[in-house]
Amino acid sequence: MLLEDYRNERLRKLEEIRKKGIDPFPSKSNRNCKIAEVINHYDEKKGQEVTVVGRITAIRSFGKLAFIKLQDYTGAVQIFMKSSQNATPENMFGAKELKLLDIGDFIEAKGIVDKTQTGEISVFADFVRLLTKSLRPLPEKFTNKEERYRRRYVDMNVNPEVRERLVRRSKFWQATRDFMNSHGFIEINIPVLEHTTGGADANPFITHMNALDEDFYLRISHELPLKRLLGGGFEKVYDIGPRFRNEGVDDEHLPEHVAFEAYAAYENYEDGIKFYEEMMKYVCLKTWGTLHFKVGGFDINLDCEWPRYKYADLLREKYDVDVFNPDREQLIQILKENGVVSNFDMTTPHLIDHVWKLIRKTSAGPYWVIEEPLSLSPLAKKSTKNPLVTERFHPVIAGTEMGNGFSELNDPLDQLDRFKEQQAARDAGDEEAQMLDMDFVEMLEYGMPPACGWGNSERNFWLLEGVSGREAVPFPTLKSKED
Repeated sequence: MLLEDYRNERLRKLEEIRKKGIDPFPSKSNRNCKIAEVINHYDEKKGQEVTVVGRITAIRSFGKLAFIKLQDYTGAVQIFMKSSQNATPENMFGAKELKLLDIGDFIEAKGIVDKTQTGEISVFADFVRLLTKSLRPLPEKFTNKEERYRRRYVDMNVNPEVRERLVRRSKFWQATRDFMNSHGFIEINIPVLEHTTGGADANPFITHMNALDEDFYLRISHELPLKRLLGGGFEKVYDIGPRFRNEGVDDEHLPEHVAFEAYAAYENYEDGIKFYEEMMKYVCLKTWGTLHFKVGGFDINLDCEWPRYKYADLLREKYDVDVFNPDREQLIQILKENGVVSNFDMTTPHLIDHVWKLIRKTSAGPYWVIEEPLSLSPLAKKSTKNPLVTERFHPVIAGTEMGNGFSELNDPLDQLDRFKEQQAARDAGDEEAQMLDMDFVEMLEYGMPPACGWGNSERNFWLLEGVSGREAVPFPTLKSKED
């Protein structure tokens, strides 16, 4: 039977229901009890009259008896019905009228809580009330990835683990907020539309504002507006919200995703390493209840003090690369030998970054990578011990950088020079190089206190959940398609 045939049959039932004077889409329900309360507190509810609501997931009729499996967000319960000799109340369905109902319909059932002869907790109802008539049947199985992503609302019903994962995603961000708020941070939402976008190496989306007749960029990072808040007198600020990077889609990247950034005045990267290691452990315990994970063949134990390794040492030990005097031909040869298909006309710092990713992808972690070269960190403060490196730190877990932090650059002249270098690279064709932001430099000239900044995206959740980005978000972006 084709979907069109099922739909036509349900449309016929809808017409018959309306002819009976029944509203198939009433605006209100009379629920006074969630299904979980009936199941989990049966001894208290036994003998009481309750009104429960939900979606029909199964219907069985045996002569004068009928059984409906009803599911709401909290759980499932059986509705037990007997044929009644009484007239059917207005807008209600008795056991004899159940032929007009289908799996997928939303109903309301009012009855006494008890157990059947087989011992199943049930609501004994004479009648049920229709709340929503479903015109399309839910499939018994739903496994095609593209169809699942395109019709997530179906996916969540057929594959409830998808909905459960989204609950954990919510817990992940709530735990982040709870930790930050408990340590004196203030959440401040900053603009998504920017005249000049920066704070990361990424290609931005562009949109147009009719009211001002100007183009704007969708932010690729939260960084520069949050640091302007430090210049405005705030000491601990953060924001959690979407950012947009016009790049490819893979297991670790989505063009639109939720990210978190935070900035603390009068602190440096040493303070940040300790603080964000504690935060990540706290979030994991609140979200999953454990610090032990199996991810992509890695056994991960976060329940320890994470060691620290210098960026330059890792590249020298693995590939004999000198990041301070790099040999472009050596870098290109390393990438070719490791099967990295890339644009070898990119800047030398980007070549170094691709070689670093070869090391990172084979690392179980957890560990911190520190002292990234100045050429790769245009917004980080130089190390006082070595002016060739910055006070920057990355946690590496299961082959992925799980965040990014550094002592913030607050010298306006140094910042201007680095912006100019980035803008020159952009003018030369590097679309991911950062833009010259004179307004930000002006803010620094008024003065911004020393600070530590940090950022991580929901990629941390995807990784520890053990799924791709598209599996872990409610409605992944897909190419438009209509049925």
